[in-house]
Amino acid sequence: MNYLFSHRRYRLPLRTAVRTAHGAWAEREGVIVRLEGEDGAVGFGEAAVIPWFGTETVDEVEVACREFGGRVDDARLDGVPTRLRCLRNALAAARSEMAEARKNPERRVRDNAPYLPVAALLPAGRAVLAQIAPKAEVGFRVFKWKVGVGDVADELALLDDVCAALPTGAKLRLDANGAWDRRRAERWLERCAERPVEFVEQPIAAEGKGAVDLLMGLAGDFPTPLALDESVASDGEVERWIGAGWPGIFVIKPSLLGDVAGTLARLETAKACVVFSSALETAVGARAALRVAFAWRGEPDSTRSTGSGQAGEQRALGFGVWPLFTDGRFDGPHAAPFVRAEDVERIDVESLWNALS
Repeated sequence: MNYLFSHRRYRLPLRTAVRTAHGAWAEREGVIVRLEGEDGAVGFGEAAVIPWFGTETVDEVEVACREFGGRVDDARLDGVPTRLRCLRNALAAARSEMAEARKNPERRVRDNAPYLPVAALLPAGRAVLAQIAPKAEVGFRVFKWKVGVGDVADELALLDDVCAALPTGAKLRLDANGAWDRRRAERWLERCAERPVEFVEQPIAAEGKGAVDLLMGLAGDFPTPLALDESVASDGEVERWIGAGWPGIFVIKPSLLGDVAGTLARLETAKACVVFSSALETAVGARAALRVAFAWRGEPDSTRSTGSGQAGEQRALGFGVWPLFTDGRFDGPHAAPFVRAEDVERIDVESLWNALS
């Protein structure tokens, strides 16, 4: 099939810089693509690159898009190099949207539930303490705190205050973004053992000598579950950890995968425990990523409550990030304890595309 092709690059300031172990993140860059078929069907996708997660750069995406020109066919789209995985993701999302529009012009998510629980994102450092109560008041029961940013002793000292501020029955996720070495990770995991910590995300850097053995060892030595994030940012990395028999959780950012359908199928076959998470994409990428989360029919976690009150349900999504951008037109569904399938389908990507013109 032949398509009209166009793309628009964006650079959007964040309302508040996101502090992680990788440093402060003050603006988001990426590329939105648009495909239009010969029958008039239109699809959009987003290349939401994060180079420090191992993706291509926004410059590389833009070069590839310019080489397409104004017209492409399936062969050229299928021939995009696998190293440009975010671009492949965007093109696949656009084509999927076009195919769905042809079959079902009034598309609705065909899912396991009309809504899914969402975790609240908390800031690093002492600012966390002022954020818990307001989020708890609106109904959040799963909270994600960025750690590994400041001094380890200071953050450990804060942990009990954070736990004490949580509402009854709530769970806390700790995200270190790979900032710790073995000694620091062990200190944290010893402290977490008797506290309401749902899991610790990426305690050790994804790369480095012995990283796989170290993560597997930590997962086996402590009762608090571990989750992989940076370690499973690409399709090949997911495959590697499935093969290694990872016993913990896979934090999957659908926007960063080059072959979403294939990778999710392998996770489902492995009966993996999956948490779907945002890559801080715009609403264009968020719509595609949330559709993936709603369509997931893999193995639910049968031993824990997700924060919505029932064991055996999908764990809370890591999409509690909005309002994110200074220009709110580019935000996905507003951060709330649950995201509804109907809100995902209400996202008007055409308006976002026009706003970039």
